[in-house]
Amino acid sequence: MGRVDLPVLPPLEPMLAKAQAEVPDEPGVWSYEPKWDGFRALVFRDGDEVMLQSRNGRELGRYFPELVEALRDELADRCVLDGEVVVPREIDGRVRLDWESLSQRIHPAASRVAMLAEQTPAHFIGFDALATGATSLLDEPFRVRRDALNEAVRSKQWCHVTRTTEDPELGAEWLQTFEGAGLDGVIAKRLDGPYLPGKREMVKVKHVRDADCVAIGYRIHKSGEGVGSILLGLYTGDGELRMVGGAASFTARNRLRLLADLQPLRIGNELREGEPSRWNSAADKRWIPVRPEKVCEVVYDQMEGNSVDGRRFRHAVRFVRWRPDRDPRSCTFDQLEVPLHYDLYDVLEQA
Repeated sequence: MGRVDLPVLPPLEPMLAKAQAEVPDEPGVWSYEPKWDGFRALVFRDGDEVMLQSRNGRELGRYFPELVEALRDELADRCVLDGEVVVPREIDGRVRLDWESLSQRIHPAASRVAMLAEQTPAHFIGFDALATGATSLLDEPFRVRRDALNEAVRSKQWCHVTRTTEDPELGAEWLQTFEGAGLDGVIAKRLDGPYLPGKREMVKVKHVRDADCVAIGYRIHKSGEGVGSILLGLYTGDGELRMVGGAASFTARNRLRLLADLQPLRIGNELREGEPSRWNSAADKRWIPVRPEKVCEVVYDQMEGNSVDGRRFRHAVRFVRWRPDRDPRSCTFDQLEVPLHYDLYDVLEQA
């Protein structure tokens, strides 16, 4: 990207969300919108100069050349927008978001990038405006930024504005009704709140409780073929990588696929001793460490332990997918500060 003259400049951390069990029910306080299942991206446009920045500050434009052209054609001449890069595809007679096609777009070969730009073109869904013209909107309430977003997206063929509502009942309904379209939850933003880069000021409510973790090692399956479990880690506020548990229960095919993903990251021929498997006391406790370069999304039910030192997943978690768009060091414990679904006395009273 060349020199730009914008009131908000890259690199910039996007505002983040903290997980919550239920959609907040405070009419007049929150704006609700679908949670899109794609790559978070900030768009910086100054005339012909367009930058598409990933959540961790990397340039995404080289992987989505067709989208850069669309942003140049369909957005206001000077603006900074927050949104999501998605790939919609027709699946089983319905158009829905396709994560697998999107993740394949991150490829080093220019020839493959060009081919995929034709086969699985990406769209941009805007959900916030950080600047328009010569004016920064970071300190403006979301009500104002939302109006600016609608004005900044001038055409809606490849660039879109997300749907919103101020009705908490409808927001809660969206949590279920939009799932079939490939969306994965609801986001709530304070109507009077400013845009706070890097702060977890939004609320996200998902269909399942999830976390992005760093793969720090693996155990070979008891059959001797493929990965039996992946050891997972999270970074503390001091930058230390701590083990928090493991993902297991893979199919035979996926065990081999995961081994192909992780084996190239193996640290020499090192084999570490560790705690016995908490889910199979007879399992081999040794594990193979890998360089902490791959991030995976996992689904879990509960954490245990009160301190960061002792916090870990209560049960084995379910591996969902690799997240090539995530920086391992962005996988921290603070994403797990989720209120419990219940109080002990609530359970006792129902018994």
